[in-house]
Amino acid sequence: MPPPRFDQARPFLTFGIVVAVWLVVPIILKSFARVSFYEFTAPITATASYAHDLQEFWKFETHSKSELLEAGRDQARLFSSYSFSVQQISELQSQVTRLESLLRLPAYTNYRSEHARVARRDFSAWWQRMIIRKGKNYGIPVGAPVVFSGGVVGRVTEVYAYTSVVELISNPSVRIAAAIEGDERPMSFQGGNNPTFGPPSGVIEFVPLDIFASAAAPKRLVTSGHGGVFPPGLTLGSVVKVEASTDGLFKSGEVQLNPNLSSLTEVTVLVPTGPE
Repeated sequence: MPPPRFDQARPFLTFGIVVAVWLVVPIILKSFARVSFYEFTAPITATASYAHDLQEFWKFETHSKSELLEAGRDQARLFSSYSFSVQQISELQSQVTRLESLLRLPAYTNYRSEHARVARRDFSAWWQRMIIRKGKNYGIPVGAPVVFSGGVVGRVTEVYAYTSVVELISNPSVRIAAAIEGDERPMSFQGGNNPTFGPPSGVIEFVPLDIFASAAAPKRLVTSGHGGVFPPGLTLGSVVKVEASTDGLFKSGEVQLNPNLSSLTEVTVLVPTGPE
């Protein structure tokens, strides 16, 4: 005797009831459940990241003394070079402060650098983000810009007790005021539709008609400083293609982002210290 049709449809009916109940639940309860679940699973993500760091430590223990000595010499050279760069930056900052005082210009928002370890990366058709191992315990706010040695990484979108979620600039939902290096005219950068295993990219809009770029002669794209989120002059990527828009008033183009975005292990969060 065949089973009743009701038994066959029971899983779909149960799923429909669950979805209906979830839709009528107040938003406050949904947010509380989401945050509670995230905080509950956050230690698992952090523990896996610490375990990976320990694995890397024991991997370096297998290197010979000669390899470690050579790596130490390379680190010493880099440290010397960076120390000289820090001195130059300090001198330039002093000059900027003096000129702002003489010209009575408003000062840019000051930031403190908070270095953070990457705990997890989510790269898929749905997500272009990473989770870092610092949150409210280090005073990281929502909206803070995140950078690395190659330029802009993204911005903080969610902050929890011990972790934060960083939305990468390769995400299509990210828009940043940008400009071509050496050109102050503002443009609009947006993350592109990036495949899971493909190189990160973005798009640029409202490009003036007199700007040309190609893969053979790319243009460096930097933050313009407008919008109050990212300081000016930070690298976004390279404009490798521009073509006229449909309206004929501007151009639009493709931006090639830093390929290291998908393999970062350390980032720096710029936490504003000035008045909001």
